[in-house]
This record gives sequence, C-alpha cells and structure tokens, in this order.
Amino acid sequence: MRLYLFRTGAVRDNGVPITSALIRTDDGTNVLVDTGAPAEMTGDPEAPFAVAPGEDVLARLRSLGLAPDDVHIVVNTHLDPDHCGHNDAFPGARFVVQKAHLEAARTSGQLRYEWQRAHWDAPGLRYDTVDGDHELLPGVELVASPGHAPGHQSVLVRLPCTGPVLIAGDAIAAADQTDPDTRFVGMFDDDEPAVRASTRRLMSLGAALIVHAHDTGQWHGGLRLAPEYYD
Repeated sequence: MRLYLFRTGAVRDNGVPITSALIRTDDGTNVLVDTGAPAEMTGDPEAPFAVAPGEDVLARLRSLGLAPDDVHIVVNTHLDPDHCGHNDAFPGARFVVQKAHLEAARTSGQLRYEWQRAHWDAPGLRYDTVDGDHELLPGVELVASPGHAPGHQSVLVRLPCTGPVLIAGDAIAAADQTDPDTRFVGMFDDDEPAVRASTRRLMSLGAALIVHAHDTGQWHGGLRLAPEYYD
C-alpha cells in the first residue's frame, strides 16, 4: 500500500494550500481523498483559488500515469468547494461521504455547498453514504470527525512501514490546532464543541503522521509529495 500526497493549489487571499491524497492499495484499488478546486479556476488569475496549470488534481494523477477512470473510489472529507471541485471529473468512481454530511450539503442551502454544487452534485455521480466510523478497505478507515462541518470525516491509512497516517482534512487543518482545548476555531467551523471533541478523538488515535489539509509549513517542505510516497 502506498500513500501519495498532492498540493493542488492555494486559497488566493491567504496562500494556504489546497490538498488531495491518493491511496493505492495492495490489490490495485485507487482511492482519491478530496478532489481540489474546480477545473475552471486553473490558470485564472482572478479566481479565489489559485491553481497553476499542471497543479490541479488531474495533472497530479497524470504525473503518476493515472487517468480519471483509474480512480475507483473518491472519499470526500466534506463538500466545501476546495475539497470537491473536481468530483465531476470522476463519473465512474464510487463516492463515499458521511450520510449526515451529504444530507446537510443537499438541504441546508449554505453558500459553502451551493457555490460549486454543479461539480459535486452532477448528474450520474454515485454517492454511497456511511454513518460514523467505517472500514472502507483493509487498512483504510473512515473516522467520523464532525465540527468543521456536519458529518466531516477523516481517513486513517495503516501503512506497513510508516505506520498509521491520519489524513485529518479540515478537522485539524493545521499543526497548531492539535490541542483540543486551546486550538483556534474559525468562522467556517460549524460547531465549536464538536470541533474540540473531534480534535481530542483524532489526537488519541496514535497516528505516526498527521496530514493537515491546509498547513502551509507542512505542505512546503514538511511532507513527501508525489511522485514520492509513504508506504
């Protein structure tokens, strides 16, 4: 099993990275975790997400010799636009989200979901929902981590050499947010008590490595980025 990490752009106003990950299992299953910014923002200097040509998730996959049809499963930690903007590029994949989150995204009317709804709710996309913690595949576990959004989920990958790697998503978006009692809770975090509870639980999992979705320092020198990998 291998874990590849992709930096797929940045939020233009503050420079924090937009990120995705690819898990390649022993049996050849390719699991993509989050799909980054929408395709039309690539190369657009006015877009709120800064994505250079060759930096989007499809280009990152191509660098590994993979096409969209080679992705079997897409796990969305949640459906904020920087995490699901390329969902519609994978019509043949099985999408896996938390039931509570898909319901919130489809019914709440919040801008964070509606803004790029055409990309994540495109006709023909197949969503399978789970309710709480779930073993997706041997060595790949979905961990319910609500708070940033209802039904947010993180991904725990049990690698044979590295050990357990936690793809925390926005549940712990940066390394300075690991203390559940003192961590920053931002304007885009939906439920502060749930944020703190999820942080406490994730930090108790004993991960050898925590991959934070938006940690500038970590993604600019603190991680092995594809084509390098963790195994």
